[in-house]
Amino acid sequence: MAEKERKELSGIRKLARDRAKKANLHNKKLRDCRVHLEDMKNDRRLESTLFITEGDSASGSITKSRDVNTQAVFSLRGKPLNSYGMSKKIVYENEEFNLLQAALNIEESMEDLRYNNIVIATDADVDGMHIRLLLITFFLQFFPELIKENHLYILQTPLFRVRNKKETIYCYSEEERRDALQKLSGKPEITRFKGLGEISPDEFKHFIGDDIRLEPVMLDKAMSIEQLLKFYMGKNTPDRQEFIIENLKVEVDLIEEN
Repeated sequence: MAEKERKELSGIRKLARDRAKKANLHNKKLRDCRVHLEDMKNDRRLESTLFITEGDSASGSITKSRDVNTQAVFSLRGKPLNSYGMSKKIVYENEEFNLLQAALNIEESMEDLRYNNIVIATDADVDGMHIRLLLITFFLQFFPELIKENHLYILQTPLFRVRNKKETIYCYSEEERRDALQKLSGKPEITRFKGLGEISPDEFKHFIGDDIRLEPVMLDKAMSIEQLLKFYMGKNTPDRQEFIIENLKVEVDLIEEN
């Protein structure tokens, strides 16, 4: 790294640290938990989890239904910046990324990481998928160790609730919905959850409790980080656009048809 760039980054870091200190005093984005990964004497330290949510409605449901001992919530304000191809400076200059880095405590090293599990919790729609990609891009680009060391996950939440007077079944796929309809007698009521904000806190506690479903974000060993980033977030790459649109379209179309 050139001397000029090092000095510039040092100045930005100082500004970022000052901002982070102020932010930590009144950081409305972070609702912290009591137990953290660095609490070596606490036998629940490996349960420590940070949910990254989009918008206030989703973060509200998780915040009300979480385990305050081990589960923290960081609320994004809409779509984060596409950091693909940008330098580390952007982490300090962009308030949202700077606050997220401060919440995770990973500026100096991964050894200071405050949560064992970092969970992206977005809606299962096109916008939610895009936010996932933008966050994964941010972590891949600047903190790939988080992914290599299996700290990053995507929260799976149900797409449907199927219930009759006796039983309620939450379905995470079209196949599960069909199975639930066969299992429940009479004319079950079917609810399609369009977003996490539509799930009440009473229900949400089931999806982030003992039965939580987490999909790990893993690196494809056949592709370098640079190749992955270029494929997913590079500009004007027809392969990437077609891949994302096709994968999203299939999921959305399946839901709309039924």
